[in-house]
Amino acid sequence: MPGIGSSLTANISIMPDILFIKTSSLGDVIHHMPALTEARAARPDARITWLVEEAFAPLARLHPGVDAVIPLALRRWRKSLVSPATWTEIAAGWRGLRAANYDLIVDTQGLGKTGVLSRIARGTRHGYDRNSIKEPFASSFYDVRHTVSRGLHAVERNRILTGLALGYAPQGAPDFGLDRARFRGTEAPYVVLLHATAQPQKEWPVENWIALGREIQRQGIEVVLPWGSVAERARSEQIASALAGARVPERMPLDQVARLIGGAHYVVGVDTGLLHLAAALGVPLIAIFAGSKPELTRPVGSGPLTVLGAQGAPPAVDDAIAAFGKLRI
Repeated sequence: MPGIGSSLTANISIMPDILFIKTSSLGDVIHHMPALTEARAARPDARITWLVEEAFAPLARLHPGVDAVIPLALRRWRKSLVSPATWTEIAAGWRGLRAANYDLIVDTQGLGKTGVLSRIARGTRHGYDRNSIKEPFASSFYDVRHTVSRGLHAVERNRILTGLALGYAPQGAPDFGLDRARFRGTEAPYVVLLHATAQPQKEWPVENWIALGREIQRQGIEVVLPWGSVAERARSEQIASALAGARVPERMPLDQVARLIGGAHYVVGVDTGLLHLAAALGVPLIAIFAGSKPELTRPVGSGPLTVLGAQGAPPAVDDAIAAFGKLRI
């Protein structure tokens, strides 16, 4: 759209209220954080609000650049649409979303559902154009549409779209805005093994986790196996039963999970949201890929990072053991 850059620059100088829409999933929420860090640096006087799924709200609140978080329960509501209480909640959520007048709304999710949310909110709506997103019809909800290559990593797509909407060009390495030092305690060294994933094709065999866990324990380091669902807990306990002294913590909200991961000496995990959280915190880690493409979703962070495997080609357990040995050097 001709002339958009100059007019946007003029408007942004007086812009006090910005709404970002990135609702889910966990990995997507984490990938959005560097864009928020840059938005805060570019607009230190702005009030920044983040619309996010209720389960991820505790994590969103950890970002120092966010002034307010609006939690929505889209996933929970879908499971109980026949309940009058659900519709009461939905109506209250919609009223809350429309309560403010935003100067700028940026939907970095680019899905039909988030496009609808951007339309419910009041303000100038920015998002991807139809060639830049998986669900092209979502672009019809935006007032201003931007072209961002779908071949880029998700972190860069978020940064570029946000920069285009706010009138600046992202520069330098991504900064997730999370301070690992806040989560480091005095506990004995431990390794977090992130075996759980909602997509079976991304899983790594239980026997591989057990073999890796035994090697970690031989080096005098505790193994910790967090979980987020009943099935994942059963898998954690199955792995722990073969690793004397391994710890399976109770289920906890995401801000406490961040503290558990941030306090770890190392993390090994499959391509799942918590792995990206570990990378965002700068924890030394090994990423195990089996059912997704590392070039598009590999973890990004400031700490030591090793990526093993590829879509359809998971790594052998000996490769993971060797990579862990190198990570400790």
